[in-house]
Amino acid sequence: MTTRTAELLMAILMGLLSVGLMWKSTELEIGWIPDRGPGGGAWPFWLSAVMLLCCLVTVYRWWRRATPQSRSDVEFMDRNTRRINFITVGSLVALLGLTHVIGIYFAIFLFLLFYIRFVGRHSWLLTGTLSVATPIFLFFFFEALLKILLPKGYSEPLFYPLYRIIY
Repeated sequence: MTTRTAELLMAILMGLLSVGLMWKSTELEIGWIPDRGPGGGAWPFWLSAVMLLCCLVTVYRWWRRATPQSRSDVEFMDRNTRRINFITVGSLVALLGLTHVIGIYFAIFLFLLFYIRFVGRHSWLLTGTLSVATPIFLFFFFEALLKILLPKGYSEPLFYPLYRIIY
């Protein structure tokens, strides 16, 4: 597949997704609710509408061959790029699968540990720092500041002491 073809297919796919999200958003109020603010579907609807507009602009620019990508007959993904994409998608699937079992914070830790060290080939210091700091930051951001509980799977009892501090 050429870069030109990939650009068109992606713009069409994202445009269809935008329309679907706009349609689904209308199940909630998308306008302004007096004394309350925007309805529950407002942000998803209008963000999807902007995304659809961007897709239409991309298709128009593709048709006019206005960008280097829209004129390119170069292969879209070479073998190395496909390999990295396969590893990335597999890692994200593992992250999602592990979230149910060990919780989001430990799953993120393992994902970052694998991805930063073995895919990115960074030092153990950077890998360890980011792999530990990111889940800790996310925990306090979501659980303490936003009061949004994320799935913890079988690791839930490990968080009980932190809950006593936060709540």
